[in-house]
Parts: sequence; structure tokens; C-alpha cells
Amino acid sequence: MNKVLQINESDNVLVALANLQKHETVFYGGKEYILQTDVPAKHKFLMQDIAPGDEIKMYGVLVGKATQPIAKGEIMHTHNVQHASNENYAKQKEANWTAPDITQWKDKIFDGYARSDGRVGTANYWLFIPTVFCENRNLDYIKDALLSQLGYAPTQKYKQLVSRLIEHKDNIDFLKIEELLFEEPINTQRVFPNIDGIKFLNHEGGCGGTRQDSEMLSKLLAAYADHPNVAGVTVLSLGCQHLQVSLLQQDIQQRNPSFNKPIFFFEQQQSVSEEQMIATAIQQTFKGLLEANKVTRTPQPLGKLCIGVKCGGSDGFSGISANPAVGHTADLLVALGGQILLAEFPELYGAEQDLVDRCTTYESAEKFTQLMKSYDAQARSVGSGFYMNPSPGNIKDGLITDAIKSTGA
Repeated sequence: MNKVLQINESDNVLVALANLQKHETVFYGGKEYILQTDVPAKHKFLMQDIAPGDEIKMYGVLVGKATQPIAKGEIMHTHNVQHASNENYAKQKEANWTAPDITQWKDKIFDGYARSDGRVGTANYWLFIPTVFCENRNLDYIKDALLSQLGYAPTQKYKQLVSRLIEHKDNIDFLKIEELLFEEPINTQRVFPNIDGIKFLNHEGGCGGTRQDSEMLSKLLAAYADHPNVAGVTVLSLGCQHLQVSLLQQDIQQRNPSFNKPIFFFEQQQSVSEEQMIATAIQQTFKGLLEANKVTRTPQPLGKLCIGVKCGGSDGFSGISANPAVGHTADLLVALGGQILLAEFPELYGAEQDLVDRCTTYESAEKFTQLMKSYDAQARSVGSGFYMNPSPGNIKDGLITDAIKSTGA
């Protein structure tokens, strides 16, 4: 088995597939490389001597520049490489995507929740949304009341642990944590088997900032409410905040004029008391859950799937393993009529040229370009930037520059 890999024939670094030792000799492509430093698995080393300012390429694109002389066989790391990427990108060619063969997949199905607007959810959640951070405490009260009683509490083992500690407080040193944590959990049956969960979207916005912040938050919350995985929504409002209920209602309507899910609004300043509002919200939500529970999963074509993809963590091998597999899955799903959503803009920095060339229109390419440049400009205005994106975990795993992260993704 090869110990190293050159991802693209134009790259000038090799990826270590296993831990390599200083002075070890490895062979690749008929050439010999003598390691000048230790190179842990997932890290990269130079295939040739380079000088300060010289470009480093991976995946066939610029991902960094040397900050000092780097010898052939020497590891590239933060002490000798800095981020660099092609920032003068623009759409250069028409998108030419060839759909993969989907013969073996075209008749496959999944069990999903059909919505009245034609979309299909993969889950059936009820949402609690506060229009302002002032309602977070009330959401917490409701969360504490509903999740455990309805069978959605995430785990009981830590509560059981505390109970056992109280029970044996006079001989606490004789208790073995391992045994306590692996005791049989209390079996909690869900009251609503067709409701996959109840989610509480606590946040710190809705007031106390700019009006624009509240307006953007309203659009975000409207998107959550309209999501096909959502069966119904309960909204708690204080009453005097920037993000008024009317604004949220307007944004939901603009987003989906045919929106017809059950949605309940409760305003504290119009209620007799906080307790009365909370009790009424719980009662009305329970009625909504009774109706939502009547919706069951039904067979659906794969073309109804819409999958979101995101950063997979600090794994230096994901760019040559999981990510290509996810990319192929995306091609298959799109060919079947489904959708893939790609987010997290810092993970695209350095891969822009490839992405704008894949845009089907020049208008969408320009929109993407403006989003990337404005995002980076705002980050730089507060002393940061895309180039500072790699985390300690990324760097430890060989993702030295943001361009390496992005091109691997």
C-alpha cells in the first residue's frame, strides 16, 4: 500500500497516508523522497525545494505560499506556509455537467412526510419559536414540562446518576461511575409516535440591536417554520420588541403564500399573567400535536429529497474520502430531481473559481461572487477574515490553510 498520495498531477505536495518518520524514504510516481522532518498522517510534505513566496498547490489549485525556504521532503505547516488562493476569479466557461447513470436508483423510495405544498419532510417536528430573547425563560419552562412527559427527553442516565449519588451519599466513594452510567435507562414511551421531536429555537435577538438584525432574524425564523420537516409551530412573543408577530407572519407569507401548517401565537403583554400564557401555550400545542401525530410516513421518490451538506469536522482525510463520496451522492440525487444545499461560506474560500464555473448562469455566478467578497470584507473589518478560519483541530489534522479546507470540501 502506498504511504503517500498526490491528489492532482499538478500538485507540488504529497499527502501522508500514514505516519512518516524523519529520514524515512518513500517512493511515489517513480521518484524517491527522503523525509526531512516527521510527517504525521494527513499532513503534507513538499515534492521539491521551494523559496519564500513560491506557490503551494493541492487539488490542482493554489492553497498557500511559502513564508520561508522549504526543502523537498519537509512538512508544510503554519510555521512555513500562509494562506493564499486565487482571488481574481470570474466565470470563465459554461457549466457542463454530465448527469451520472441513475438506472439503479430511479425506482428507489424513502418513507417521508408529505406536505400539502408538494414538498416532503424526512422528519416531523414541532417548533417553539420566541420572537425575542425575553421569552427564552418561558421556553425553558415549557421544554422542561413537555420533553420528559411526552418521551422526548434526550437522556435520563445523568438524572439517574444523581439519584444514586443521593441514595448512597454516605458511601459515595464505593460507587463505580462506569457501572452507574451503563445502568438500564428508564424506558420512556413517546406519547406521539409520529412526532419525531419538539425543538426549541432559543436565541438572543429580536430586540436590543438594530432593526435590520431583527428583520433578518424574522426571515430566518420564517424559514424554520416553513421547513418541510416541521409539522407545526408555537410562537411566544413579549409584545414590545422590534421583531413583532406581524413581521414574522408577513415573512412566512412571503416565503410560502400557501403556508397552512398549524401555528399558534401567544403574546405575554396581552395575557392575564405569565403563568396563564404558558399554560395556554402548552394546552394549544398539545392539541396541535394530536393532529400532527395523525400524519404518517408514506413512500416517496428520491427526487423529493433535499439534503443539506456541511463541514464534517477536523479530519484531514475527508477531502480524499468522505467528501468525494458525498459529492457523488449529490450528483446522483440531483440527477434524480432532488436538491443539495451547500452552506458555510468560509468552507468555500479558495474554491470559488470551480464553483462559479459550475453556476448555470452568469447572474448566479455574480451573486455568489458578491456574497463571498462581502462576507470576507465584513470579517476583515473586525480584524478577522476567511484566512483565519482553520481551527486548532484543523491544523492538528493537516488542514493548514483555509484553501486546503475548502478545496477538500
